Amino acid sequence: MSDQPADPPVLPPRPDTPCVAVCSTTFDDVCRGCGRTVAEVAHWVSMPAEQKERVWQRILAEGYPRRNT
Repeated sequence: MSDQPADPPVLPPRPDTPCVAVCSTTFDDVCRGCGRTVAEVAHWVSMPAEQKERVWQRILAEGYPRRNT
């Protein structure tokens, strides 16, 4: 058995951000363009890759990102 740490999981390639420049959180805390919450947008640059992937999976399942909202 090896004492080396396990390799991190391989994540699918994604753009740097789900942002599609259709930013609006006027009526709730979810952007109508990318589907992220206000907190997710604010903390995106400091999120670890695994957390970003969880956000990506959720927003894709919800039909985001949307360019024409």
